[in-house]
Amino acid sequence: MEKNFKKFFITVIISAVILSSAAGGIMGYMAGSLSAGGPNILKWFKTSVMKNGQNLSADNTSGNKIQRIEEESAIIAAVEKVSPAVVSIIVTKDLPKIEKFYSIPDNDFFSQFFGDDFGDFFNFNLPQYKQNGTEKTEVGGGTGFIISADGFVVTNKHVVIDEEASYTVLMNDGNKYDAKVLARDQINDLAVLKIDKNNLPVVELGDSSGLKVGQTAIAIGNALGEFRNTVSTGVISGLSRSITAGGPGIGSEQLTGVIQTDASINPGNSGGPLLNIAGQVIGINTAIVQGAQNIGFAIPINEVKKSIDNVKEHGRIIRPWLGVRYVLINKSIAAANNLKIDYGALIVRGDNKTDLAVIPGSPADKAGLEENDIILEINNGKIDEKNPLANAIGKLNPGDEITLKVMHKGEEKVVKVKLEEMK
Repeated sequence: MEKNFKKFFITVIISAVILSSAAGGIMGYMAGSLSAGGPNILKWFKTSVMKNGQNLSADNTSGNKIQRIEEESAIIAAVEKVSPAVVSIIVTKDLPKIEKFYSIPDNDFFSQFFGDDFGDFFNFNLPQYKQNGTEKTEVGGGTGFIISADGFVVTNKHVVIDEEASYTVLMNDGNKYDAKVLARDQINDLAVLKIDKNNLPVVELGDSSGLKVGQTAIAIGNALGEFRNTVSTGVISGLSRSITAGGPGIGSEQLTGVIQTDASINPGNSGGPLLNIAGQVIGINTAIVQGAQNIGFAIPINEVKKSIDNVKEHGRIIRPWLGVRYVLINKSIAAANNLKIDYGALIVRGDNKTDLAVIPGSPADKAGLEENDIILEINNGKIDEKNPLANAIGKLNPGDEITLKVMHKGEEKVVKVKLEEMK
């Protein structure tokens, strides 16, 4: 028994020595191979052993990484391409200059109650204020972008709404130029400025007609009026939105067909460009939703190209004019008013008694349009939320004769109208 136990013990020790030597040899071979640049055992393990979905996942991860790098490079290239042509707009105004001074009040006021001695004892200075002329004061700011090398700059109308203010364009390189407002659009939140400078960097205007929800969007602007050329990225999160935009001192304005994006648009970004990944301007950043998480809106660039060309060629924005006030009909309005149709532009009065539905002497008035008529089509184009009346008219020119299909007292009729220029 004792002899068998010794034999078993010796066998175990010899086996352990053999196994440990083999393991050490294998590890040494692996270390030597890796240090000498020889066969990569890890690579062999991945290719020969991992035959399941895990190695596919690794490959996909690698592919995604490459894709992300390519996208980041494209964004960087777009920003570098456009940034030199993005400017800050500084709004200044002559405001009263108030000075503080001190004066001794008339002691007769105290003396008449407490005697001469009491008034003399309480001799002291009181702070007073007076106006000493005026001084230039910065009262606002926004963003713009250069559209021609000879100094035409596009921004939002609400950025330069004050006709008594002065405007300065601050370039990305720090240079400043006085700016003149050439035109403020009566329909859209658009304005065109001019600075006296040539050989300027310019943006490339893109095409907003083929935009898709989900595609990359890049916003550049003077965030908070302080951080010049701040860049934010996101996607186009909606198209053809209708919003009512407004703010202190600028009233409210109905904007239709605007682009919705989750690229951060902060106060001060107004008037800056919204870009696609190729660095082309596809919109003008114009509004945000207060209290929301990254919901901003931009005017499609195609909606303002014509106005921009008007200013460059004629020095003003030329708008065709029909001369009606209207409400765009949709399904909810149709249901609430028992209307037989759920599209078109219902001609209605404004909020004030003087806001007539049809402007006297206007093309609509001359053509016989009346309050409560519904404009269904213009030149065979249906009027609805995707094609509002203002947008349809805006694509035409003063002097054009158009054909309207109108619902008048429950019956359809065709009306010819010759458009005029909006004054």
